[in-house]
Amino acid sequence: MSTQVASPETSPLSREEEQADVIRRLEEDIIFGRFAPGSRLVEDSLMARYHASRHFVRQGLFQLERQGIVLREKNIGATVRCYSSEEVRQIYEVREMLTRQAALMVALPAPASLIEQLTELQRQYCARADAQDLRGIHEANDAFHVALFSACGNPYLVRSLQDYMNLTLPMRAKNLADAEGLALSRRQHEYMIDLLRGRDSWAFAQLCVDHMQFSKSDYLGRIAGEKSAD
Repeated sequence: MSTQVASPETSPLSREEEQADVIRRLEEDIIFGRFAPGSRLVEDSLMARYHASRHFVRQGLFQLERQGIVLREKNIGATVRCYSSEEVRQIYEVREMLTRQAALMVALPAPASLIEQLTELQRQYCARADAQDLRGIHEANDAFHVALFSACGNPYLVRSLQDYMNLTLPMRAKNLADAEGLALSRRQHEYMIDLLRGRDSWAFAQLCVDHMQFSKSDYLGRIAGEKSAD
């Protein structure tokens, strides 16, 4: 008689892991467009959706409010942050200035170690894209850019860039699910790596700024479309 071996039970999540899971799932639902800009985020509905306690849902909303993704208002509650076209332009103006400055501060030609690191991160990015793993694409994309701009040598500038990367998440992450936008992003990453091998800092900096324009234009287009539909 054969003996069946019981499959090991999955260990329950710790409170910290459960909280992180709620934040991750809520963030994904927002940045990948499952919750549209301006949508109300009702705690009871989120508790049912994520099978989570009110405390964890509330903490998740607080965390995403700090990131600028969620807006909490008295007598209204929490909603997905919705930016006006003017706010989008102003936010991208700052991000473009920070990006250009960081790119110009990267010494060219870049060291082989940086080229190797970015090549590996790009390989991971493409693998996630081929697997249509939205969360993986988002994380690999941000890892590529943080590694790239860390080469500027100014951690405060990098921190500011990361803040604006987080602020623009609702505007740019949805494009990671767009075939055209994703293909363009992959090509531009490869071109960035090629330019790092040369000495043209201005061409490299301009490409880094151009890299942001697809998501910016797409988000502005979506705003305009929503207004015309009203």
